[in-house]
Amino acid sequence: MKTLRARLGRAFVGVALLAGATTAAAPVADAATPPLQAIVPVPVSAQAVTGADHALTANTKIYTQAGSAQAKAVGEYLAGIFRTSTGFPLPIADAPSGTPADGISLLLSGADTRVGDQGYQLNSTSASVILRATTAQGLFGGVQTLRQLLPGKIESPTVQQGPWTIPGANILDYPRFGYRGAMLDVARHFHPVATVKRYIDQLAQYKINNLHLHLADDQGWRIQIDSWPRLTTYGGSTQVGGGAGGYYTKAQYTEIVNYAASRFITVIPEIDMPGHTNAALASYAELNCNNTAPPLRTDTAVGYSSLCISKDITYTFVNDVIREVAALTPGPYFHLGGDEAQATSDADYRTFMNRVLPMVATAGKQVVGWHEIGKATLPATATPQFWGTTTSSTEVSNAVARGSKVILSPANKAYLDMKYNSSTPIGLSWAGYIEVQDAYNWNPGAYLSGVPESAVRGVESPLWTETVVTPANIDYLAFPRLPAHAELGWSPWSTHDWNTFRVRLGAQAPRWQAQGLDYYKSSQVPWETGSGNPGTCTLPAWDRASVYTGGATVSHNGHKWTAQWWTQGEEPGTTGQWGVWRDNGTC
Repeated sequence: MKTLRARLGRAFVGVALLAGATTAAAPVADAATPPLQAIVPVPVSAQAVTGADHALTANTKIYTQAGSAQAKAVGEYLAGIFRTSTGFPLPIADAPSGTPADGISLLLSGADTRVGDQGYQLNSTSASVILRATTAQGLFGGVQTLRQLLPGKIESPTVQQGPWTIPGANILDYPRFGYRGAMLDVARHFHPVATVKRYIDQLAQYKINNLHLHLADDQGWRIQIDSWPRLTTYGGSTQVGGGAGGYYTKAQYTEIVNYAASRFITVIPEIDMPGHTNAALASYAELNCNNTAPPLRTDTAVGYSSLCISKDITYTFVNDVIREVAALTPGPYFHLGGDEAQATSDADYRTFMNRVLPMVATAGKQVVGWHEIGKATLPATATPQFWGTTTSSTEVSNAVARGSKVILSPANKAYLDMKYNSSTPIGLSWAGYIEVQDAYNWNPGAYLSGVPESAVRGVESPLWTETVVTPANIDYLAFPRLPAHAELGWSPWSTHDWNTFRVRLGAQAPRWQAQGLDYYKSSQVPWETGSGNPGTCTLPAWDRASVYTGGATVSHNGHKWTAQWWTQGEEPGTTGQWGVWRDNGTC
């Protein structure tokens, strides 16, 4: 038995290390990237100022524009992040007249006119850091860049050791597109308020300014409607796979809207219609043409459901839903869905949309819809959202010709629920695999024929949740692709370069690790680990032909491996052998 056990031990060494070569395939950066070369999205202009590094200390104060409650709120937001990780008090005070001579200042005066409503300028010297913008939203965007000028551990939920050094810099920055969005589907799998808030914080740090919530679909209805209460109590009672489902009360939805607003993110509610409506049809028989409610569905099929186009009760229902949801939503948009209405004829589809579009206007909102809504006669204020896998769309180009602007979400580029590759444990693949480079390498301003950049409102990253159950699932599919899309929406096309982006993206890893964000470690990206020299292992490299007598730890493919005693319950020094290897992470 001893001989057999020794052979098993030797065999396990080879198997474990070979397995490590597969699981540890993501490359590791050779050295930490300088902060000014690591910002995502990349700024319009970022110039280093040598010898002007600024030290954040226990004496640092944060000054905000005197008399501006919004600027003060941005200051409190910044202080809340920095206080947690530094332990410094960082008091907030009104900025003095003139140019502050110390601390961090958030000012609504003196900014370069090119920053517009969302941009900012940041000037850091050894004496002070000054952020200027024309709006509080611009200051908030500048704060996201300021966070990235400090080490990733600034994001830690516990106090860390400094030093906390902000490099000397002059940054001028403003967005390419005014609209930069992300969609979260809470219908296929319900995600509670805390999960949505967590996602909002993740979006904010990459200057995403719109959150599109997909609130109703065949598998569940997620928003309380007082005039049709069974939509949630019955229609919201399940989800894909047959779980318990759930829904937001009006108070909870308002909590999400207000939290998003505090991060300068606009919530766009979507009630998909006339298709994707089985949860509603199951809740109220009268919405069906045959007056018979179908059973609830927990599968992932699409295209089989439709509201009854010919019934007046349908339009009473739709008007009530739009009216109640719009009243809770201060933003300018209401999303009608309108996709995959395969159970509705084109003629009925146009009839339905022609009756419903004015309801949205009456509720004080502008229509957004998946690009199929272009089959109807849209007002110029309507926004079709392209989700196809081609580079042309008659519906979209026709809408653009009538004056509409477009949101781009091509499924084979922007859908966060697509798998990275065939080995990805969650996600779908009907639109193809989307690795990080695929997500980054397309130009929204020249993507659709007949749609010039001037007709593009912006970019949105949809995350459908057929396979997404937990916050960790969201992390894994959204990161690192969401920051890639954020850069497409924010940064000038002239800065677009995969080779520099992948380095900047890899430099985000210590930040995400500090935040507990469970990202996908793509082998296309050189990931930093947060150590002083993250790519160097001082341990000996594993060699299949070598015998190791000077220690139990070796390096392999950027990871360190430690041998453990193979005893099956026996004590070292009796029977057994060194031979069970454990991955101890990166060197």
